[in-house]
Amino acid sequence: MTTESMSGKKQSEWTPKQASLLLQVSTTTLRRYEQLELIPIVSRHGVNRRVYTQVHMNAFAALRMLAPGYGISVSYEAMRLIRSGKRTDAFWLINEQQSLIQQEKQRVTQMMQLIAQADFSRYNGRHVTENMTIRDVAEMAGVNTSAVRHWEKEGLISPARNARSGYRVFGPRELRRIVVISSLRRTVYFIENMRRLLDDLDTHNLAAVEKSFLIALEKLDQQLALQYEGIAVMMRYVDSLREKHHDRT
Repeated sequence: MTTESMSGKKQSEWTPKQASLLLQVSTTTLRRYEQLELIPIVSRHGVNRRVYTQVHMNAFAALRMLAPGYGISVSYEAMRLIRSGKRTDAFWLINEQQSLIQQEKQRVTQMMQLIAQADFSRYNGRHVTENMTIRDVAEMAGVNTSAVRHWEKEGLISPARNARSGYRVFGPRELRRIVVISSLRRTVYFIENMRRLLDDLDTHNLAAVEKSFLIALEKLDQQLALQYEGIAVMMRYVDSLREKHHDRT
């Protein structure tokens, strides 16, 4: 991100107001990034007046571009690592997130194949029965038992109760629902949409279910594109840090 002044020369310093107008964010947001130690230390000129350099502008751009693909938490952690000189750690963090989205796509694709199968007597190498515990289904679906309890609270699953012990009892229907929820929870954002999808699953409306899975895959593709866009801007920021260090040495 570079700009030119009215005289045609490349601008190398920006006031908070100038940066705010260029980046389309408030000066409060820029100060917050500084307070959170997400950008390099900002020099003060005159009466404690902040001055942003090209490196800072690149850092701001990286923050704004990383967040859509990686989320706030990961983006902030990566920026803090870069700020502290741990660039390789930041790269591995970003790489891990791309690995996770690849795993998620594989999971969604596998679920599409599973839904098309009439036989659901086995899953993940284990027998599916009518009397599975919450630990059984959580392990088979690869989720925490707390997640299963949360989905029950939201009304997405409704396991039976053992008449004597009062413990939850899960059958094939509930396991299938849990697996679908865990596969699509990052791409189906609203509870009502998820509930409608699960109802389609119960009524064997496979066309509607397949459409939901295809939309999920499309969203994952879009997220992957956003991740690469974020990487490109992040690397521009990293390169400007290297140039700054080289100029000093």
